[in-house]
Amino acid sequence: MTETNGQSSEPGLSPENQAVIQLTRKDFVSDQEVRWCPGCGDYSILAQTQKVMPDFGYPRENIVFISGIGCSGRLPYYMNTFGFHTIHGRAPTLATGLKAARPDLMVWVITGDGDALSIGGNHVLHSMRRNVDFKMVMFNNRIYGLTKGQASPTSELGKRTKSTPSGTIDTPIMPLTIALAAEASFVARSVDTHTEHLQGTLELAGRHRGSAFVEVLQNCNIFNDGAFRDFTDREVREDRMLLLEDGQPMIFGKDRDKGIRLRGLHPEVVALGDAVTEDDLLVHDAHAPEPYLALMLSRMWWPEFPVPVGVLRDVARPTHDELLTGQIDAAVAASGEGDLARALKSGETWTVE
Repeated sequence: MTETNGQSSEPGLSPENQAVIQLTRKDFVSDQEVRWCPGCGDYSILAQTQKVMPDFGYPRENIVFISGIGCSGRLPYYMNTFGFHTIHGRAPTLATGLKAARPDLMVWVITGDGDALSIGGNHVLHSMRRNVDFKMVMFNNRIYGLTKGQASPTSELGKRTKSTPSGTIDTPIMPLTIALAAEASFVARSVDTHTEHLQGTLELAGRHRGSAFVEVLQNCNIFNDGAFRDFTDREVREDRMLLLEDGQPMIFGKDRDKGIRLRGLHPEVVALGDAVTEDDLLVHDAHAPEPYLALMLSRMWWPEFPVPVGVLRDVARPTHDELLTGQIDAAVAASGEGDLARALKSGETWTVE
C-alpha cells in the first residue's frame, strides 16, 4: 500500500483485507458483449480501467461505476462490479448521494464531454467543490457521438457538424480549467492510445481521496476521426506533448531539447542551449497549495504550446463524506440519537379531516 499526501491509498480497507483480496483483470470483465463502434477509443479506456482495478485491493462488491448518457455511458455494463446507468448529466449527483450514504465504497463516474459539460455542467461543478470522494473519468472526443455527430461543448471554434453546418460560434470549454476552478483536488489528463500512461493516470486517480477529475482525449473514428491526432500520434507526440513529472523541469521534444519557461505571467517555449539551461525552466509542482501553475497548464494547447498530460494537481483536503459524518457525530454528541417518529410528531402538528 502506498500513501498520497500522507493519506492511506486504500480508504475503508484494513491492511489485512488488502492482503487477502487478490483479483485480476479477468475478475472485472463482465459477461456482456462490448458494443462500441470498431476502432473507438472507448475500448482502450475500458481495458486500462479493468487492468488497474485489481491494484486497489477493493472487493468487487465495494466498487460502483456510475455513468450518464452517451457512448461512454455503456462502460458500467462491461465492469463486473455494481453500477448505475443514469440519466443525462446526473451521474455526479447519484455518486454524491451514494458516497454520503456509503463512504466505504469506491465510486467511479464515467462521462463524456457532452454529458459532463452541457446538461451535467452544474453537477460537475458542485461535486468537485464539495470534494466528493469519487473518480470522474471524462471521455473527450469533442463531438456528440451517440446522437450522430453534433457539436459538443469542447468542439473547436468553427467546427462544422450536423448541428453547426456553418461552423460553431461557441468558444469551447477547457475541461481541466473548469475542474480546477471548481476546486477539484485531483486533476489530470491522458490519451486513449497512450495505454501505459492512461493506466498509470487512472491508478493515481483511484488512490486519491477526494474529487478526482481525469480528462481522457479519446478518438471518435466515425464522427470526429483524428480530433487530437496532430499531437497524439506516435510520430509527433514527443515534440508536441509535455509529459508532466512532479518535481521535474518541464522538458519535452524527441531530443529533450525544448522546455517551458515563465516570462512574467506567461509561459513560453524555449530551446535548451547555451543561453537557456534546465535551471531556467518551470518545475512542475502538482502538490502546490494554490492552483495557479495547474491553471496555466490547463490552458496550454497545440500548436502554440505542447499539450500537457499527466497530473496537473493533487492536493489533500477533507472530503464531503468526512465533513458530513463529522456534523452527524457532533449532532449526536450534543443531542443524542435521533428519533424519527418523535420528530415527525413534534412542533406544530395538525390533523386533516
